[in-house]
Amino acid sequence: MKTIGLIGGMSWESSAVYYNLINIKVREVLGGFHSCKSIIVSVDFAEIQKLQHSNEWVKLDKMMVALAKQLEDAGAEIVILCTNTMHLCAPAIIKNISIPFFHIAEATGLAIAKRGFKKVALLGTKFTMEKDFYKQYIFDHFGVEVIIPVEDEREDIHRIIYDELVHGKIKNESREIYEQIIRNLAERGAEGVILGCTEIPLLISESDVNIPTFDTTAIHAEKAVEWALTK
Repeated sequence: MKTIGLIGGMSWESSAVYYNLINIKVREVLGGFHSCKSIIVSVDFAEIQKLQHSNEWVKLDKMMVALAKQLEDAGAEIVILCTNTMHLCAPAIIKNISIPFFHIAEATGLAIAKRGFKKVALLGTKFTMEKDFYKQYIFDHFGVEVIIPVEDEREDIHRIIYDELVHGKIKNESREIYEQIIRNLAERGAEGVILGCTEIPLLISESDVNIPTFDTTAIHAEKAVEWALTK
């Protein structure tokens, strides 16, 4: 079993889900007393959130690179970033480490391609929805068109993530807002919806909506385990 390095804390609630899912998957595959060999470095999300909203991505690149190097130096054999938005820093990480980095959009794209979908919707922070790093990756690597909600819907999605979900607040009225937005996206032709923020699955599951969902947290964690267990 290879050692997985996790960059977490963005937010810690979703990082805890990653750790749980990774170990459940290892136990399912190997049985007995097995658990995952992993190293976790976790940040203070307040520092990250401040830099995100002041658009200081060069500083964030440097922070994420330093964390990835810390994991590599500690013996990690692969790095995963336990957040969708911070994959804006993925190119800098990949350039500066010598071990593999497993991109969350790669894992998600594989899951979408397996279903044969050609058009999906993306929910996430405004950074994830409005910048091209996620949408373009999936289109370039898998030929899947990715659409996003309209502007006022994006504002609601972003607000609920930062004001509620990253603080562990789960509200029924917010779930209803997300459900309506997903219905609107389905009417625009989306065959499925990417839950492209690791906190969103805390609020929404596939049973809540009328099209298939892609839980990026679960998909990323499972694919990382598959890699770690490959001889």
